[in-house]
Amino acid sequence: MKRKHFSAGTLALHILLLTGSVVMVLPFVWMLSTSFKPPSEVLSWPPQFIPKTWTIANYVAVFKTAPFLRFFANSLLVSIVSTASILISSTLAGYVFGKFDFPFKNLLFIVILATAMVPFETYMIPLYLRMVQFGWVNKFAGLVAPYLVMSYGIFFMRQNVHTTIPDELIDAARIDGLSEFGIYRKIVLPLLSGSCNALAIFAFMQSWAAFIWPLIITSSRELWTMELGLGMFQYRFSIDLGPINAGSVLSIFPVLVVFLLLRKNIVKGITLTGMKA
Repeated sequence: MKRKHFSAGTLALHILLLTGSVVMVLPFVWMLSTSFKPPSEVLSWPPQFIPKTWTIANYVAVFKTAPFLRFFANSLLVSIVSTASILISSTLAGYVFGKFDFPFKNLLFIVILATAMVPFETYMIPLYLRMVQFGWVNKFAGLVAPYLVMSYGIFFMRQNVHTTIPDELIDAARIDGLSEFGIYRKIVLPLLSGSCNALAIFAFMQSWAAFIWPLIITSSRELWTMELGLGMFQYRFSIDLGPINAGSVLSIFPVLVVFLLLRKNIVKGITLTGMKA
């Protein structure tokens, strides 16, 4: 076997990456540890990562304080509907922009890309007024409406369709009599399966972590999401750190599961984003 020789630069790079990884993971380890600490140890000095006395009282308090199962179900439903809608709309639009020619195609694509650079805070008030006109305030339709289409997803899928699906394959399918929707369903979607997994991670994380819009559009606890539910442990002059860390652990669990299941495709998703048309 050949031994791998690491240069000083490679070794320094690995140390830097390892240090960065530890710094990024450290807050999550602290959050998990704090969720099992009794109140007397949460703010103890010097701080300890491993609790002296382990307790699940914080997790019990989470479900006693508020209907967190309901909040969890709301977040999960919003994220699933949003992810499914984004995957369908992004793959359809990506196929159209990647393989069809029509007037003002490039201009329309640039406009879609430009919307990705506009912060949500700049148009959330007009969007809320539109929801009022539709009668969707404090309704599930209004809660999920801003997360049904993702301009980045359209760009990402257009890049994948343009670079990974040859025109000859689509032309051959048309000669064989396959309809455009048949080409999309039987050829484009199977070839984009890996890219869809990568986009699903981004879409799920975006809708699961939403806070500002659910706070604006909902007025009843029945439609609250996990992010809003965590705010119930923040009081006027204090924060109940034990239960809020327990709730945070429960909140990030679905995102962590989705990431672990689809992690092999996230690198592909990031690298293909920068490909030229």
